[in-house]
Amino acid sequence: MRGRGDHMPIETLNGIDLYYEVTGEGPTVTFLHGAGGNHISWWQQIPVFRERYRCITIDHRGFNRSTDPNQEGASRFVDDLEVLFERLGVERSALVSQSMGGRTALGFTVRHPERVPALALCDNWGGMNWPEMQVKADALRAQRIENPPAPGGMGKRYRAEHPRGAFLYQQIQGLNPPRAESATAPAPDSPTPEQVRALQVPTLFLVGSDDPLAAPAIIREVCSIHPNAEYVEIPGSGHSVYFEDAAAFNEHVGRFLGKHVK
Repeated sequence: MRGRGDHMPIETLNGIDLYYEVTGEGPTVTFLHGAGGNHISWWQQIPVFRERYRCITIDHRGFNRSTDPNQEGASRFVDDLEVLFERLGVERSALVSQSMGGRTALGFTVRHPERVPALALCDNWGGMNWPEMQVKADALRAQRIENPPAPGGMGKRYRAEHPRGAFLYQQIQGLNPPRAESATAPAPDSPTPEQVRALQVPTLFLVGSDDPLAAPAIIREVCSIHPNAEYVEIPGSGHSVYFEDAAAFNEHVGRFLGKHVK
C-alpha cells in the first residue's frame, strides 16, 4: 500500500525518460540500485525508511522503465541525478547505493559534497578511477566467483535457504532491457583516490563477507583512505546484502543515517 505523498512519474531529462518514485516525509534519502536491479529492488527498505525519511528511488537510465537511446549508461548517471534533484527541488539528500549505484552516489558526492549529509556505499567502492586497486579487485574476483557465476553474485547460503527470494531477484533483474556492456562501464571522470581522501562526508562502507564481486579485503582498503568512514561486514551475505539480509542492512544503514541525517 502506498502512503501519503507518493509520487511516481517519468521525467524527461538529458535526452531520456527517467522513472522515479517519491514516498514518505522528512529529510531526503535517495536509493541507487545496482546493475542487477532497478527501483523495485528496494522493496525491503522503502516501507521501513519512509516512516522517517522522504525516500526517492529511480531506475538508472537503461534500466526497467528508464530509457537510454544512445547507450550512454553510467557516463551520465550523475548528470541525471543532478537534473532530477533540480526538478524536484532537492537541495540535500543522503545517498544509499548498491553495487553499480555507487558510481552515481560517489560521483555526485565528489561534485557536491555540501549537498550530501551521508553516503552509504554498499557492496561497492564507488567506481573510483584507481587502476592499481582495480587490478587487485579483479584478481580477487577471479578467485572468489563461482563457475557458473551466481545471479548477481548472490551468496550460496541465501540461495540455499531462500530459493523463492533468489527467484524473485532474477525476476526483478529480468525487467531490465538488454544493454551494451559499455553502458555500465565507469565514467571517464570517475572520482580518484585523491578526491576521496579529501572528502569529509560521513560514509558507510557495507559489504557481505561472501561477496564475490566486491571482496571485503578491497572494501576495507578503500575505506581506510577515507577520512570520515566506517566499515561494516555482514556475515554470510553475498553481493546483495540489502536483498539477502534486509534486517541487518536496514539496521546498520538506519543507524548510520540516524547519526548524520537530521
